[in-house]
Amino acid sequence: MDVTTLAVALISVGGTLGGTLGGAVLSERANQKQNERTDRQRAEERNDRAQQAKRDLYARLNTTARSYRVAAQDAVRAAERGEDVEPAALEAAKEAWSEQYSQAQMVLAKDVLDVASALNGALGVGYSVVKQLPNSPDPDGSYDRAKAWFSGPLSDGVYLLRVTLRHDLGVEVEPDFERIRMQMLATLDSERRNLERLLASEQNQAARSA
Repeated sequence: MDVTTLAVALISVGGTLGGTLGGAVLSERANQKQNERTDRQRAEERNDRAQQAKRDLYARLNTTARSYRVAAQDAVRAAERGEDVEPAALEAAKEAWSEQYSQAQMVLAKDVLDVASALNGALGVGYSVVKQLPNSPDPDGSYDRAKAWFSGPLSDGVYLLRVTLRHDLGVEVEPDFERIRMQMLATLDSERRNLERLLASEQNQAARSA
């Protein structure tokens, strides 16, 4: 084999190897890009599922809070009219809210949880208000107080929860919302504590009279 033939053979082998290696590199790059696209798609799908689960939970939380308030309010009105109050509806509403609130405690951000927790306490006081109506030393005053609670502070609390959830989801944007949220939250907590003290005082009076 002369020099020219050897050179041609070497060039041919080198070209074949170079083409093979180049093809392998290009194939590896294509696979890497495909894997990256697949990873991004999976991450987006996981994020979409998480967001949908969050929206579903928020919707249930909002719905059960409203239903609990309405059920308690209906019980007060029925009792005031002298009708027999069926406790099943109120108990079911209370249980539904408790279940959703328990789930929400595991996933809510702190600012949202603060509102949900305050509302949970306010709903609990409202439940006590309804239960104490039959033994109240001042029935007329107690009915007025109960109606005022459910249509006033507690109604504001349910509204605050709904708006807070919408802000957290990015559905509603109010630049001054944080200040409003803190103000409404403080008012709800203050009203709840005042009502708790009043109910405790009435319970003590009833116990001493018994």
